[in-house]
Amino acid sequence: MIGSGRRLTVGGTGRAPAAAGGLASATVGDSPPRSRSGSSLDARFSDARPMSFWLDDPAAPAPMPALVGSERADLAVVGAGFTGLWTALLAKKADPGRKVTVLEAETASWAASGRNGGFCEASLTHGEANGRARFPASYPQLHQLGMDNLDAIERFVADRSVDCGWERTGALSVATQPWQLAEMRGQGAAPTGWLGAEAVKAEVRSPTYLGGLWEREGCAMVNPARLAWAIREACLEAGVRIAEHSPVLGLADNRSGVELRTPAGTLLAERVALATNAFEPFVRRVRYRIVPVYDYVLVTEPLTSRQLASVGWEHRQGVSDAGNQFHYYRLTADDRILWGGFDAVYHYGRKVKPEYDQRPATFRLLARHFYETFPQLEDLRFTHRWGGAIDTCGRFCAFFGTAHRGRVAYAAGYTGLGVGASRFGAQVMLDLLSGARTARTELDLVRSKPVPFPPEPLAWAVVQATRWSIARADARDGRRNGWLRLLDALGLGFDS
Repeated sequence: MIGSGRRLTVGGTGRAPAAAGGLASATVGDSPPRSRSGSSLDARFSDARPMSFWLDDPAAPAPMPALVGSERADLAVVGAGFTGLWTALLAKKADPGRKVTVLEAETASWAASGRNGGFCEASLTHGEANGRARFPASYPQLHQLGMDNLDAIERFVADRSVDCGWERTGALSVATQPWQLAEMRGQGAAPTGWLGAEAVKAEVRSPTYLGGLWEREGCAMVNPARLAWAIREACLEAGVRIAEHSPVLGLADNRSGVELRTPAGTLLAERVALATNAFEPFVRRVRYRIVPVYDYVLVTEPLTSRQLASVGWEHRQGVSDAGNQFHYYRLTADDRILWGGFDAVYHYGRKVKPEYDQRPATFRLLARHFYETFPQLEDLRFTHRWGGAIDTCGRFCAFFGTAHRGRVAYAAGYTGLGVGASRFGAQVMLDLLSGARTARTELDLVRSKPVPFPPEPLAWAVVQATRWSIARADARDGRRNGWLRLLDALGLGFDS
């Protein structure tokens, strides 16, 4: 999902319990929903605003002036999403005398940080299964660090009384097919948080649910744009210089540091933190370890009290379904349903373009799945539709490193779970730039890297083969073909 939503590993380790649909081929439950024609579905989202619901907000701050002329800084941060803003704020809090400048190509939270599903997860490793498989020795420590990180974000929200719809309601993963149920339920005693068919339908009423797992502590719902704007405001109060509409065109070593060029100026910095997500990373060794994958979202009009009662959802958990392709969904503060996921679209050549943000075929598919999941909401319409790029890497969680003789640090590859993990990523970059050995820099999560994706045209072929294979696995009761089993063995994969 766009910058933070729910998790799934497709190919590679840590599938269970992932998040998926399978609704396109079948539904299981009380009564099958009526099918809808393509034109009927199109009518439900054709009038929707083609932009993120979170960013369509009168509370959005006015942009800061662009960088013009020549300036200097002790620390330059490239990108004003969650990773960049947390980096700037934490750097300034640690050393109030440090001169920190953030350069943003558009406006703060404009990209993934303002387009995601609004799930703020504790996990730093894209879920427990992926973390235990890839970092078995240190996983208990990583789990605790993730919980501490989520607690710190919650304290920030409380201390500043941030109006961002923060609700630590946890996450509910639901099975909609028998094979998903078997994988989630496992053998022997039911896992912690297990809900049978009737219990899970008592939480959220859908005829498609067969069972579910409710993880109560490790996930909060949040309005991500408002959270990012609050971090931005805290940065400005602390004395951080933020220059918006100032895209970085390139980096160059200088005797005094690193020079960053923008269309109207230059910034000379002693240290640089790169927080560019799926966009140009400016470091070749990063470029081949990530691919931009497009994810799409619909948001409904507010539910009436009658409609909300028909769904239940009194505990307001975030929800995802548990196959290889997946949906994630949640209630907003004004009781809309945000519904996204399933398709993970890669464009040849690792391209990221504004025209990719709208994809009617995917919106039509999402709408059909929505009405299959909640047939009691057949009269509900969608008010917003959007898409955006996720920085996917082969191990599904962020990786870190330095370049330019230690003057530049980077964090990339969050693969959709960056809303919470980005704060931890900011701390890692600051540790790396300090040159000191810390408990964080000694983690195998920080010291290791994912395997690079191949160059084109092989990357395109690999991604398409994987997408076809995961769709086939969902249609064949989860049975994975030889290609997916090979990726599993190599610890590789492709995910949104």
